[in-house]
Amino acid sequence: MVARLKSGQEIVVIGAGVIGLTTALCLQEAKHQVLIVADDFPSPSETIDPRRQINYTSPWAGAHNGWGVDLPNANSTPQDCRDHGFALRTFAKMRHLHNEYSDAGVTFMKGVQLYEDRPDELKDIGPERAAELGIEDFSFIPPGEFPEGVTFGYTFRTWSVNPMVYCSFLLRRFSMLGGKIRKQHIRRPEEIFAMHGLPDVNFVVNASGIGFGDPDMFIIRGQTCLVANDCDVTVSRRNADGSGSYCIPRKYSGGTIIGGTFEPNNWDSEPAPGKREQMLQGLAKTYPPILGKSGRFAPLQDIVGRRPARKGGMRIEKEDLDHGRAVIHAYGAGGRGYELSWGVAHAVCELVARK
Repeated sequence: MVARLKSGQEIVVIGAGVIGLTTALCLQEAKHQVLIVADDFPSPSETIDPRRQINYTSPWAGAHNGWGVDLPNANSTPQDCRDHGFALRTFAKMRHLHNEYSDAGVTFMKGVQLYEDRPDELKDIGPERAAELGIEDFSFIPPGEFPEGVTFGYTFRTWSVNPMVYCSFLLRRFSMLGGKIRKQHIRRPEEIFAMHGLPDVNFVVNASGIGFGDPDMFIIRGQTCLVANDCDVTVSRRNADGSGSYCIPRKYSGGTIIGGTFEPNNWDSEPAPGKREQMLQGLAKTYPPILGKSGRFAPLQDIVGRRPARKGGMRIEKEDLDHGRAVIHAYGAGGRGYELSWGVAHAVCELVARK
């Protein structure tokens, strides 16, 4: 039986990461009543223990838009193109939030992409192609301005958020619009339909990140370092051996994230010895202005997180169950949760509305 949403019926969203929060707000904008059920909810950085909440990665994410090798090209899949559309929708929404809400934690700034070797995925990129893709203020970096070892690079306009501020803003907006929350561990989406104290629920959105037993899911370990140094640009460097470094500002007194590692299926929860110094030195060579007048970094915290990724890309799909119920899956964004968030939320709303 195909699920139908009855008038006034509540939708339950599992997960309070950036995808879950964004989807809940988008559903509210479509005039639905929404309940978020999750293990973890946004809270100030001073109260979050990254080791205990290692699987709740949204508060510690880089949280920006990079316009890098994920851009559509001649070899892109339909899903790659879909995700680019999601990123463009998110870009537009971030601009709206930046312009309308001073407390949203969103900042627009210059983005810098640097490569030791020009990737095949970017062989056609240039001002004209960038404009076709919706990238604003694209410009090649003159070779004379490259850091040592870099042979290709460009700049563009982008956004960055302070995730602690931004996620708390989303939750606050959700609550002010009448949304409800429930802190509870969920083992399977179907468990929602049997929960006591809920009204008749036919729709559940699985924005859990983890996929609940999906065999295509895997984690990507990321280690970063939060520093007190301020920065006015996002910088990302990709080396020929696949390694890289980046800095992502967190305005609103959030410092700057220096990264980082990309380690599929590494479940180690502890910061790797020596990795902090390696990341800081790499970024200092790539972008010396980050050091400021003091000429050094001011490290605050080492962070390890597990990005929930999925083979074949993010799952966005409606699964019809018995008794006129349905689960809409929206998980597996890997490291692109913020970048795709509002596009994913819109896609979920379309699946809810589909007859």
